[in-house]
Amino acid sequence: MASGTKRRARGVPSGPAPSPAGGATTGAALLIGYARVSTEDQRLDLQLDALAAAGCQRVFEDRASGARADRPGLAAALSHLRRGDTLVVWRLDRLGRTTHQLVGLLERFERDGVRLRSLQDGIDPASVMGRAMLQIGAVFAEMERNLLRERTRAGLAAARARGRLGGRRPRLSADGLDTARRLMADPTLSMEEIAARVGVGRTTLYRALGRAMRDADAARAGNSTEEAQAGRTVRPPGRKPRLSVAVRG
Repeated sequence: MASGTKRRARGVPSGPAPSPAGGATTGAALLIGYARVSTEDQRLDLQLDALAAAGCQRVFEDRASGARADRPGLAAALSHLRRGDTLVVWRLDRLGRTTHQLVGLLERFERDGVRLRSLQDGIDPASVMGRAMLQIGAVFAEMERNLLRERTRAGLAAARARGRLGGRRPRLSADGLDTARRLMADPTLSMEEIAARVGVGRTTLYRALGRAMRDADAARAGNSTEEAQAGRTVRPPGRKPRLSVAVRG
């Protein structure tokens, strides 16, 4: 499975299998939940609890940016939706962060007879006003994302101008990194399990290991340069000494 993206289905639907989209519905309509966070380090607990309380029979998850189109969890959720079913999200921006994405999904839901329910936004897309409000919400979600990106770029540029590097501080401490290295000697443990034991995500662990490796290489290169410079003969400043020539008698 690709790094940074995760899909998992929760719950097992009961009763007869629903009919394909466009056909007659057999059995009760389902509530399909979809939850998303942007990074591996973020947690889905709040969304999963809200979706479970809303009565979702199945919940699909993604750990990926909302601007990405290739989200396996969303693709699986859409493939399970049938006419009469409802896709439930905690908030509208969990479904997508661009107007183009959200409007395209709304058109698909209307064509396939699928309902959409956003728990936090309180919008009913079954009405004309509800659909309009969803489209307006999509515009504001995209604007919020663009503003956040612009502020981040401006902050990084200001930090670089002052000689500071941007980015978050590493979350994995030196002791945690040493513990992870010792655990890596156990062939029965996967990187996901090791990362969970030191309290970080797998991506954070890989970054910390790569950063430590680069620092070690830089330190070795610096020591080699110092040793090479120390081995040279140091000549005091002044004129070069003249070579003496022996005169034959």
